[in-house]
Amino acid sequence: MNDLIKCNQSGGLLTLTINRPDKLNALSNSMYTRLADLLFAAAEDPETTAIIITGGEQCFTSGNDLQDFLQDPPTHLNSPVFRLMDAVIHLDKPLIAAVCGAAIGIGTTLLLHCDQVLVTRNAKLRMPFVNLGLCPEFGASLLLPRLLGHARAARLLLCGDGLDGTQAVAWGLANEVLDDGEQCLAAAQRMADRLLALPRESLLHTKRLLKQPVLKELEETIRRESLLFIERLNSPEAKTALNAMLQRSSAKG
Repeated sequence: MNDLIKCNQSGGLLTLTINRPDKLNALSNSMYTRLADLLFAAAEDPETTAIIITGGEQCFTSGNDLQDFLQDPPTHLNSPVFRLMDAVIHLDKPLIAAVCGAAIGIGTTLLLHCDQVLVTRNAKLRMPFVNLGLCPEFGASLLLPRLLGHARAARLLLCGDGLDGTQAVAWGLANEVLDDGEQCLAAAQRMADRLLALPRESLLHTKRLLKQPVLKELEETIRRESLLFIERLNSPEAKTALNAMLQRSSAKG
């Protein structure tokens, strides 16, 4: 399973690459566990100053692995997906996302917690939680309205509308749009190099200060969202929608 999350340490930079291209980088429970473990370890590692997370040049992530999700859904707040959320929101080191292609569900909500987000022009950011009979997660119900305003956040969360890379930058969900995956990964590396050249302790203190005002409220929001998400997974609406999507995916495959 370690091959599905590639880990590269170079100097003070840790690069995490979701590496499941045959499944459009869909995330399973074991992949969530691996990502969470690596981020918790990075938080304690004095040799790590900054982190890049990416899915490579073609696809960031298509979200949850539906088969795995239906067979072993999260049932408590220590489930793998929620451990990953905990690792991310308490990370006090700069986190850079290089988003090439699709970033669905948690692939988009994760970006709300990154310090820099670089996207390709053909990126597709989408949060189809209501479409699947579910609810927002990872603090999206708190952070998106503050970032975008209520109307735009509602368009994304209620209707499940998507954004391409250019729109994501225009709306403030990303910092920079690049023409292709190679350029996006290179831009992420350049940003990491800039951060690594700065005084380290000042960098980390500033990251903590940026997060501190909203952290308690964010923790509580994620707790409420997560409990409702678990509840919604057992609803007839969600079971019908998720199974229908799984059947469509199987038919395409």
